[in-house]
Amino acid sequence: MSRLHPAPVAGASALALLLAACTPATTDTSGSGVGFQDYNSYIRGAAPAATAPAPAAVTPPMGGFDPTAAAAAIDRAEGRAPVAATPAPLPPLPDSSSRPRGGAPAGIREESGEVAAIVGNTGISDEQDFNAVAARETIESDAERIARNRAEYVVVQPKDLPQRPGDTGPNIVEFALATTHAPGVQMYRRSGMALRDTNAACAKYASPDQAQQDFLARGGPERDRLNLDPDGDGFACSWDPRPFRNALR
Repeated sequence: MSRLHPAPVAGASALALLLAACTPATTDTSGSGVGFQDYNSYIRGAAPAATAPAPAAVTPPMGGFDPTAAAAAIDRAEGRAPVAATPAPLPPLPDSSSRPRGGAPAGIREESGEVAAIVGNTGISDEQDFNAVAARETIESDAERIARNRAEYVVVQPKDLPQRPGDTGPNIVEFALATTHAPGVQMYRRSGMALRDTNAACAKYASPDQAQQDFLARGGPERDRLNLDPDGDGFACSWDPRPFRNALR
């Protein structure tokens, strides 16, 4: 049975102690970042010391990481950032009763809370203002005004329509309603020999209605002495009876 020799064990222990003495001391890095305490402390250590309170809002430079902005954000999150100044209260709104309603421009004065009249113009009524009306009207005055209005009320009785004076010539409306054919359809005979130019004859009238009325007065539609109806449809100078017909539909 062999005997154990403690010399190698003791040598190994001495070697382990020697290596431990040569290893540099490190801090606890549990929950920490990049080897310096914790990440927040690292960020604050990387940022330069601020000589003025941090602004309320920091805009990082474009294209890179800004340690100053990150440190300010961390301080605000942990409650170490300076408290922003309380904004000044807004001025009170003006009293609306001190000016005419509707934001009236200059030159309009106020009476009893209403825009009463423009300078030089008394035609604007204040009848919608109860105080103004009650100050100048009574039940008796209202009764007198109603009676006065009733006395001035006039009922206009209807009258018969005026009669057409004498013979005013052919009625083109009656002629239009008495026909049913479309313009351009020949209904009356015409001679092939035209002694007058149609365009020149029609140019003498101010409107086709006047041309049709004169055409009927001169014997039309059976006769056409002025060549106003060369196609024989009974309608002179392109007169159209269809609008009169459509009016009855």
